[in-house]
Amino acid sequence: MCGLSGELRFDGRGADVDAVVRMTATMVPRGPDGAGVWSSGPVAFGHRRLKIIDLSERGAQPMVDSELGLTTAFNGCIYNYQELRDELAAAGYRFFSTSDTEVIAKAYHHWGTRCVDHFAGMFAFAVAERDTGRLVLARDRLGIKPLYLAADAERLRFASTLPALLAGGGVSSDIDLVAFHHYLSFHSVVPAPHTILAGVRKLPAATVRVVEPDGTWTDEVYWSPSFTRDPAHADWTARDWRDAIAEKLRVAVRRRMVADVPVGVLLSGGLDSSLIVALLAEAGQHGLATFSVGFEAAGGESGDEFAYSDIIARHFETDHHQIRVPGSRLLPAVDAAVAAMSEPMVSHDCVAFYLLSQEVSRHVKVVQSGQGADEVFAGYSWYPPLAGVARDQTVDAYLRVFADRPHRDMPAMVEPHHLIEADASRHFVASHFARPGAETSVDAALRLDSTVMLVDDPVKRVDNMTMAAGLEARTPFLDHELVELAAACPPEFKLASGGKGVLKDIGRPLMPVDVIDRPKGYFPVPAIRHLDGPFLDRVRDALTDPAAKSRGLFRPAWIQAMLAAPNDNRTTLGANALWQAALLEMWLQTQGVT
Repeated sequence: MCGLSGELRFDGRGADVDAVVRMTATMVPRGPDGAGVWSSGPVAFGHRRLKIIDLSERGAQPMVDSELGLTTAFNGCIYNYQELRDELAAAGYRFFSTSDTEVIAKAYHHWGTRCVDHFAGMFAFAVAERDTGRLVLARDRLGIKPLYLAADAERLRFASTLPALLAGGGVSSDIDLVAFHHYLSFHSVVPAPHTILAGVRKLPAATVRVVEPDGTWTDEVYWSPSFTRDPAHADWTARDWRDAIAEKLRVAVRRRMVADVPVGVLLSGGLDSSLIVALLAEAGQHGLATFSVGFEAAGGESGDEFAYSDIIARHFETDHHQIRVPGSRLLPAVDAAVAAMSEPMVSHDCVAFYLLSQEVSRHVKVVQSGQGADEVFAGYSWYPPLAGVARDQTVDAYLRVFADRPHRDMPAMVEPHHLIEADASRHFVASHFARPGAETSVDAALRLDSTVMLVDDPVKRVDNMTMAAGLEARTPFLDHELVELAAACPPEFKLASGGKGVLKDIGRPLMPVDVIDRPKGYFPVPAIRHLDGPFLDRVRDALTDPAAKSRGLFRPAWIQAMLAAPNDNRTTLGANALWQAALLEMWLQTQGVT
């Protein structure tokens, strides 16, 4: 897990190495264990390293393979790298390290861009071909690892974070109006290739981009689950699905223990993370390091779920760490978490993950996390209402239960020069639902959420906040083989038992039922959900800052109305509307965007 950056010039000039150095320097938290910069004519790579696999300097990046004429910069982990290394060695390749980075280079040389089909893992990588001048960029199937892009007629720059591209300079910081619409309507999810800034794009998940020396490029989408029923599973019972998914999940959890350093688990006390602990214990793990976080109550809302995480920790005799965050730490952490965001993210979970990660990184460098289970196995409240909806009515039904606000409400909130006439979010959802596959309305919603919403909300949140502490988070519920099987599973088995029914059935023989049958939980940060005191002051400061007034995103009358009743206005899914607006301004101001 690391941070990468780079530049490819199209105008015959040498790469701007100083810009690459600046970009790389912003990512020290992502890679505190080492740094490297490489350049050759029009191309330059930068890298910050977090040592997880092959702790020696032989695994340092950017990695140059002179024999193959390839240079590689990589962020992520290829969990099956040892098996691939053996296969490539049998094909005649010689290795000078024991790193998964070198496996990527050899695999690319052997299989070309289809090397990604062989990788089980999370990754964003860049490969430069010495002999052709070609640049290849790729991102993993579920978009777990990010890759941001900024291009013009003269050059392409890329980096693991958006702020890194800003540090390189020459990037337009105008607001992308389509992204702004998504931010306010599509539950703050901005689908690729857009970002909130017009000058920065992001490579979509499951995509390989080949960039020629003259700047022309082609994209190949190499993976897309269909969410249709496989005739081979036509006679499968609920038990058959449970057993097959359980086996895939066991493989996914086992894969994510591959490391040359210890691996822990973020244990929230919910079903998903508890199931990870249970499966690791079943596989023989003893003394597993587990971590939970809790905050002070506010507005009548509890700030921790220790009662449930303690049950699991005691039952499996883990080396458990309860991280209690005093109120005095929370307000400074808000600004720190915002600064760690590559894009504005509204969820208060960001602050929880940020503080949790800062503490966890004192103990381990790698953790497994339960992110993704809700999107893959239908754990959210908006899925059951879709179960009886006709497929041609899915768009309206989905937006009613998911969208923060309808397009018609925008003019009262947003200044006219930042409005777009079209309902961009509705158009995006409609286009996605119109694609082949996804037999039912629930299938269509799960396909959208697991390949778009998941990528640009929960997964991005975990990556940004953990990497801000030099902590690698691994997500077994996003193992692509598990996701493929879950996509083929009939929705009724996922919706059973109030959601995630098949996972609950897997968990019953493995762990205490108190955790399985509890109400759905989350990382609660009550002081942000219920704005008051210094937190409300921080929100007011952000929205009335001269930079905010100059930018003019929101109507002053709307802001004043929100500030007068800060906790009375919530989005469809319960987010604080005032916090949503303030968080965007906080982020723009933190990044120095004018």
